[in-house]
Amino acid sequence: MSKARVGKAARYKIQRRLGTELPGLGKPGALERRPYPPGENGNKRRKYSDYALRLEEKQKIRVHYCLREEQLRRFIRNSKRGSAHNWVNKLMGLLECRLDNLVFRLGFAPSIRSARQLVSHGHVTVDGKCVTVGSFVCIQGAKVGLTEKGRANQIVLQAMKAPRLEVPDFLRKDSEAGNEIGVVQAVPGTEHVPFQFDASLFTEYYAARKA
Repeated sequence: MSKARVGKAARYKIQRRLGTELPGLGKPGALERRPYPPGENGNKRRKYSDYALRLEEKQKIRVHYCLREEQLRRFIRNSKRGSAHNWVNKLMGLLECRLDNLVFRLGFAPSIRSARQLVSHGHVTVDGKCVTVGSFVCIQGAKVGLTEKGRANQIVLQAMKAPRLEVPDFLRKDSEAGNEIGVVQAVPGTEHVPFQFDASLFTEYYAARKA
């Protein structure tokens, strides 16, 4: 079996285990045929502990945005600085404004991982300047575009023909010098997470933990 097929199977398995389609993985349809966790069948239902419910919400965020545990914790620490009130909303704003996520949400890449590769290979610009760090957080008003090589990239061309998600309302598509760009027109929040997400369970998971 090829690495690509193994990767696809693994992404399906993760989404089935969490019971949620995670668009950032770039593989739709994980729950269409078997909407139950791996190793079970449709006649069984898992019994969840309170901890398991909270853990799953955390895992959804970590997996969808393709973050290591320490990366997520670092973003949480940054979100809690200055204002602990509604830090989850601030966290989601930071994650949604990561450059790799913006490239994905604008339809320039089929997944967040693919978007990260485009960024690291120097195919993405912010306000006209090449940025090669996927975790770069864009601010309101930032313009995200592609280099000439980026616009000719086959992954980009395929993604733009069939975007995984609609462009969210905190972004808008625009044209600059005849080329398509995306503009961050508002600060996103929990309502912009593109899958079913319980912010209260996520908060409870970290309530007794030092992020």
